[in-house]
Amino acid sequence: MTGIRSYIAVLCAMLLAAPTGGFAADPPQQQPMSERTGIVGRVTGPYRPVEQAPISLADSARLESLLRAGNLYLSLQDAISLALENNLDIAIQRYGPMLADASLRQAEAGGLARGVSTSVTAGPSSASVSSSGTTAGTNVSAGALTSNATASAVGASAISSSGPAIPSLDPALTGALSWGHLTTPQSSSFLTGTTSLIQRQNLSNFAIQKGFLTGTTVSLGLNNTSVTSNNPRNDFNPATTSSLALAVSQHLLQGFGTALNSRQIRIARNNREVSDLTFKLQVETTVAAVMELYWDLVSFNEAVQVGRDALAASQRLLEDNRKQVQVGTLAQIEVVRAEAEIASREQTLVVSQTRALQQETILKTALSRTGVSNPAIAAAHIITTDRIQVPAVEAVTPIQDMTAMALSARPELAQSRIQLANQQLTIRGSKNSLLPTLDVVANLSNGALAGDPNPLPAPIGSVHSNTAFFIGGYGTVLSQLFARNFPNYSIGLNLNIPIRNRAAQAQVISDELTYRQQQLVLQRLENQVRVDVQNAVIGVSQARAQYISAQKAQVLQAQTLDAETKKLSLGASTIYNQILAERDLVTAQSNMVTAEAAYARAKVELDRATGQILYNNNVSLDEASKGVVARPPSAIPDAPPAAAPRQQR
Repeated sequence: MTGIRSYIAVLCAMLLAAPTGGFAADPPQQQPMSERTGIVGRVTGPYRPVEQAPISLADSARLESLLRAGNLYLSLQDAISLALENNLDIAIQRYGPMLADASLRQAEAGGLARGVSTSVTAGPSSASVSSSGTTAGTNVSAGALTSNATASAVGASAISSSGPAIPSLDPALTGALSWGHLTTPQSSSFLTGTTSLIQRQNLSNFAIQKGFLTGTTVSLGLNNTSVTSNNPRNDFNPATTSSLALAVSQHLLQGFGTALNSRQIRIARNNREVSDLTFKLQVETTVAAVMELYWDLVSFNEAVQVGRDALAASQRLLEDNRKQVQVGTLAQIEVVRAEAEIASREQTLVVSQTRALQQETILKTALSRTGVSNPAIAAAHIITTDRIQVPAVEAVTPIQDMTAMALSARPELAQSRIQLANQQLTIRGSKNSLLPTLDVVANLSNGALAGDPNPLPAPIGSVHSNTAFFIGGYGTVLSQLFARNFPNYSIGLNLNIPIRNRAAQAQVISDELTYRQQQLVLQRLENQVRVDVQNAVIGVSQARAQYISAQKAQVLQAQTLDAETKKLSLGASTIYNQILAERDLVTAQSNMVTAEAAYARAKVELDRATGQILYNNNVSLDEASKGVVARPPSAIPDAPPAAAPRQQR
């Protein structure tokens, strides 16, 4: 008897304390603080919502530290750091891993894993010039093609489950209490000793049940019934009957095994990794967009300086023409021609200035949580402290090495590979559904009876039993239960064999065809990555060739203008030729600015295509996930740096 009590006590403790996941090697899940503080918190924690921190729209202190006298002094590293701390696209994506953690927690309780979003928001594009003036560009995702290829991998709101149902891994305690008064007319008093049977019946039933990843379901129930009756034939009145029952059910074919029933947990863990990869992809996309915005702003500011220099040259020409008209050595039409040229240069300068202003607005919005709604940020003029540097000699890296680097570093490929792993787990479940259902069911129960002797007189010809064994209260009931005075045993098999099994076969076919599709998607994705790397390398080569050509053209036009100026001073040329030479020089200078910006953008695209944009720009994913960059802001110069003069080479 003592051994049986020990076994039952150990079983009860296991049901109450068993881990929900069922893996011996699983790391313990960190519980929210609201569920772990104090005895009351531990008891009531599972039944209370876990409060989440509210959002914060306050910008980091770095942004304020870079403001001085109405100017925002910005280096490229500061722009990247501000994006990591304040950009809303990155802030939104930080919730992805937390949502994946919640999905994992649900799967560890026996529920279905929920999908995680793999969509990435493209950063803003630079301001562009249309026929009507300066307009903001459209949003274009740098990895739109590859991102869309993996968006359906695990991005559903819920993952459909193929295969047998997974048992509930969280223990459940059930209880039922009822109090009733029953009056039943009797057609014969032979059995009850009365024609109107009156009973007061109280029920108190409790049970605890838990499922395990092995496909086992265990339940332990205690049922109590207390009856007070006017039946004179009862030996005990009131009487309490109880039973303590242990039921075990084990799947033997369909639904058997830890590897099968843990598939949703493993899918949820894979999805957690996918959410980290999606966050990394979002950081890469945002950093690339911010770098392109920054370099474009540098080139726009240089274009403004080119426009100012051109306007100043035209104004000097106008003054010279007016002096020559006054002394009668030049026709009046040359003054009109110079004025028209000034008007054209002024229009070009205004377009360049407004484009730079629009670019500042776009960049400030990308680096601040509230954008230009902050008056100090809206009024600040961005002063870029970095300049585009084109190296004299381009570093040469074999295309095979860059391709291999991209195939191992691009997060889109890792997402697609995880998708294949998830689909393999789904196929395992659907194949298990092909098996018949065979369950072994075992039941062990103990009965008990106790009560007071019936005070009603026994019917004529019969006597009440006054067996002392049954006389007593609920303590007697418990003593009988744990002593197993009235044991009951049963064991059996439940078998269900589908005759044609077409539904299960169709599910396996569907899952395997989906797996074949995803294999091709991965191959297409790898092909696209190779194309991205090849195109990025070609883009850098073309941008460098464009820069060299623009550099030579600028030298030529500068020397041509100098020659025309000398010829004009000797009377061997005309004002019109002088204006044409100045226009050609301005065009060459503008082309030079455009070539530098194209080279900077091409280098950014090469880093993105090879998956090295974060590494090459000292970006830490840990800092990005926390929204705090340890690197201090760059030193602010005492005075705004003057635009570097364009070298005439």
